[in-house]
Amino acid sequence: MVVCAGIHMSDIPSFPYELLWGERVLRSVANLTRRDGNEFLEIAQGVPVKTQVTTYALDETAQALEDLRHGAFQGAAVVQVRAA
Repeated sequence: MVVCAGIHMSDIPSFPYELLWGERVLRSVANLTRRDGNEFLEIAQGVPVKTQVTTYALDETAQALEDLRHGAFQGAAVVQVRAA
């Protein structure tokens, strides 16, 4: 699954979908306001959520997919595109 969260002012870079290792779902969340985020974070403080995130740079995408295939991380993997 590819999840694009947040509002970004430039186009999302294209990529060949076969790199997603058979996944066929694309999710986008762009209709939240800052107030929605603040309200969510207030609620989240009372919920014992433990997150685990492994971050990869865009040029490490192939490694992220390889790690995903082999269960090399727990939780979510995030590929970050850094603005130039």
